[in-house]
Amino acid sequence: MYKIITIGEALIDFIPNKKGCMLKEVDGFERVAGGAPANVAAAIAKLSGDAYFISQLGNDSFGDHIIDILNDANVNTEYLLRTNKANTGLAFVSLKEDGNRDFSFYRNPSADMLLSKDEIKESWFEDCKILHFCSVDLVESPMKYAHKKAIEYAVKNNAIISFDPNVRLPLWNNPQDCKDVIKEFLPLSNILKISDEELEFITGIKDEKLALESLFVGNIKIIIYTKGPEGACFITKKDNIMKVVEKEGINVNAIDTTGAGDSFIGSFLYQLGENNIELDEIENISDEKIKDMLLFSNKYAADTTTKKGAIAAMCTIEEFKNIKLA
Repeated sequence: MYKIITIGEALIDFIPNKKGCMLKEVDGFERVAGGAPANVAAAIAKLSGDAYFISQLGNDSFGDHIIDILNDANVNTEYLLRTNKANTGLAFVSLKEDGNRDFSFYRNPSADMLLSKDEIKESWFEDCKILHFCSVDLVESPMKYAHKKAIEYAVKNNAIISFDPNVRLPLWNNPQDCKDVIKEFLPLSNILKISDEELEFITGIKDEKLALESLFVGNIKIIIYTKGPEGACFITKKDNIMKVVEKEGINVNAIDTTGAGDSFIGSFLYQLGENNIELDEIENISDEKIKDMLLFSNKYAADTTTKKGAIAAMCTIEEFKNIKLA
């Protein structure tokens, strides 16, 4: 099992005590640690993977709580810095009847946004085989350039670069800024994880096949296209021919979809690590193996949605072996 690093935001999600209403109508919340890259690291670590997380938290009780939660999940927090210059970020969430979410963020700026490129150490990446990141911390801030430095060091060490845009428009001045930054970082990545809800927004193309084809830019080798309960696809493109390996989804009674996408990509990256799959091998995984990996991640993500929160809802590898889903 090789070393996997994630970089980006860690924050506190405040989950409502009831669903099916707007955020302004919620009268109580439960505190849970979150942030997509932190969630991904937790999924990998809970499944027994070697996960490290790069970010910055405020010197406050919320930051203390996040570190406790990540440590409990067996995430290595050696690269998680603290600062007095800003507080740990907060996000208030409302849940619709189907378990989907609405967000209101408090980070202007938050501590993670102030992590600078000079604080990223090349030695962290000497034995790293995967670097994973998302788009939330790519807003114009020191953290955006910390990402670029991390990618530079990871590429130098022949690591797989994994990108999940994880679009959160309330954090951006306008949708175009978000789209532009995603397109800026796309060519730097080897694996792109994208959901059916994000595809048209990012590409501007309505036709699904054409939209997916348009994403093979720069260093992109694989697209993992997730469609919620309808399943997921593993897509490659060689000689201008797109190949799709698909696995159907698993229907469950979703209580909270917070962290579902993170648990999917986290469990998928865990499997790459478990099988010691290197950068030059990711396009040559057998169809049978890909289907097994997609089924594993579909099952892991589906189970996560049956519980509240993100990290707390993710099961360990021992628990996963005993899960029985349709």
